[in-house]
Amino acid sequence: MDIRVQESPFAFGAEAEAFAARQRGMGAVVTFTGIVRDLPGGMAHMEIEHYPGMTEAALRKIAEEAQARWDLGDALIIHRHGRLGPDEMIMMVATAARHRVAAFEAAEFLMDFLKSRAPFWKKEHLSEGAQWVAAKEEDEAALDRWAPKDGA
Repeated sequence: MDIRVQESPFAFGAEAEAFAARQRGMGAVVTFTGIVRDLPGGMAHMEIEHYPGMTEAALRKIAEEAQARWDLGDALIIHRHGRLGPDEMIMMVATAARHRVAAFEAAEFLMDFLKSRAPFWKKEHLSEGAQWVAAKEEDEAALDRWAPKDGA
């Protein structure tokens, strides 16, 4: 398991290739990268803040949960902080599992967690001023699908 919170950019292709090359006995590798979107009104940049140590611990905990729930062979989370402009890569998730469904579901689980629960604070700097990004109902709903069902 590889968890990184970093200010510097990462090379998606190199990271995906290195992750896949480490896998043994896995039938599937799934990758995803998130990119900073420009917004109506024009985003100059986004600032992402976090608490070092606390953030990595939270990401490691959720990656361990994904490994246990889907019997993953491995997981990778890279999330950037600092100042990022539109079209820059903000994060990457990779999962490896014996079967593709597990790899896809675990990757979605990690992405949903990163979007709504990971301890990052984002501020968008738009042409008309700066604003903190608030939680969205659809992100919470996406995370709800992973909650244990009654009687399970």
